[in-house]
Amino acid sequence: MLVHISVNNFAIASHLEMEFNRGMTVITGETGAGKSIMLDALGLTLGDRADAGVVRNGCDRADIHATFDISGISDAKEWLEQKELLDGDDCLLRRVITREGRSRAYINGHPATLQDLKSLGEMLIDIHSQHAHQSLLKKDQQRRLVDNFAGLGDLASTVKTVARQHQLSRQRLGQLESNRSEQSARAQLLGYQIDELDNLALLDDEIISLEQEQKQLANGEQTLQACQHTIALCSEGELNVINILHQALRSLHDIPAKNKSLDDAEQLLQNALIHADEANRELQHHVDSFELDPERLQQVERRLSNIYEIARKHHINPEQLPELHRSLQQELTSITGSEEELEQLRQQVTESQEHYLQLAAKLTKKRKTAAGKLQKLVEQQLSQLAMENCTFSIELMPRADEAMHLQGNEEVSFLVSTNPGQQPQPLAKIASGGELSRISLAIQVITAKTSAIPTLVFDEVDVGIGGAIAEVVGNLLQNLGERGQVLCVTHQAQVASKGHQHLYASKTANKQSVSTELLKLDDNAKIEEIARMLGGIAITDQSIAHAKEMLSH
Repeated sequence: MLVHISVNNFAIASHLEMEFNRGMTVITGETGAGKSIMLDALGLTLGDRADAGVVRNGCDRADIHATFDISGISDAKEWLEQKELLDGDDCLLRRVITREGRSRAYINGHPATLQDLKSLGEMLIDIHSQHAHQSLLKKDQQRRLVDNFAGLGDLASTVKTVARQHQLSRQRLGQLESNRSEQSARAQLLGYQIDELDNLALLDDEIISLEQEQKQLANGEQTLQACQHTIALCSEGELNVINILHQALRSLHDIPAKNKSLDDAEQLLQNALIHADEANRELQHHVDSFELDPERLQQVERRLSNIYEIARKHHINPEQLPELHRSLQQELTSITGSEEELEQLRQQVTESQEHYLQLAAKLTKKRKTAAGKLQKLVEQQLSQLAMENCTFSIELMPRADEAMHLQGNEEVSFLVSTNPGQQPQPLAKIASGGELSRISLAIQVITAKTSAIPTLVFDEVDVGIGGAIAEVVGNLLQNLGERGQVLCVTHQAQVASKGHQHLYASKTANKQSVSTELLKLDDNAKIEEIARMLGGIAITDQSIAHAKEMLSH
């Protein structure tokens, strides 16, 4: 719901500011007073195009703010949340137009595009006039009106979901099938490489062990000779390490009255003798158990050569072969899984298509029933608006292709013929702004209970009518206002008298400039304005009495 608007330096208005309530708000004033200025400014905050000509003479820029209460508009809140623009239950739209013709738009203080303003604005307000900003002229909105009128929102949403799932499944299926030949060749290569690594059966730490064994086997004879020579030095012949240490210990042992340093030296020699003896035994044990094995050396070298060769094929270090083996197996499993996914997707595509066709056929049937009821109700309403010769019909045109469309199997179009014998045409082609406004009013009255748009604006819907018909229009707008919010620019006293809130546009001029103002009328001022609209400039007692009578009903 629109709760506040502020207009600065726009057209002939230096400053307009007004708060709005629920119900029906009428805007009246003399011809040329600028009654539509506020609605034109509002249209700019909703994404209408503008040029530098809208900036008030002598000013650098026009600045317009419109505040909406969106607490009951779930679509708008969801849209704002997705754009990360949600700021509680209030939504501030702002539009700035400079003298140079540049334009800037803001949503809740954040820069926005005109398309963003339009997308959001269509959820907040619907302007019915001869201007282009009117969602009712769009086929998408006409379809939504029919669906909402019949309570088909959930079914239509399910059709959309199933259609989108079908499209995604088809896209994924197409991708997999296009890659199938490439994947098949890759799978063959992976199979050969994995078989080769399976046959190799390399363990994680095997390379280090083999390389150590190969070094030992390759240097076996040299190692044996070195060990035997060391054993001889330690324990063989008269002059060997162990005998010499024994002799040294005996010499120190025979010294009488040894001091501490000699005791320490003796202990060190004793330790050296123990270590030498242990080393000699270890060397002898190694020599006794050691065997030269040329055949084993050949086996180890062949094994290492095979490992190095496979590593070179894959351009990796030999130590990385076990990890490569696991990686190739995972990739082959993935490709094999793709074949399974391919079959699953084919089944999904078939099932989603069958599901869609069932749901879409059900939606078509219900739409046809709803369209018949709605067009009868609208035509009845049009006859009350002095449009007895107007025929209204709703066409459900089957789509030319057989694709799974998000909105179902048909396009919904509102057709109107305003004269006998005239071929029905789309609502958007109706030439008369007044006729279009009344047709829109009739449709809106019927669908008001199910409409998701809370604020309706009617700009001079009473053009070309008067008397009893004008009173009918006033009653219809008043009824709409009781369900939500209606703003109406009118020349008819019968319409103005039905407003819950009355705004009066006036214009003042001097030699330098002209300006318009918008005033909220109290009860007495309402009576005077209705009397003026009834009797012209001269307000008589009779017109005052008539105005009071109209306002009392």
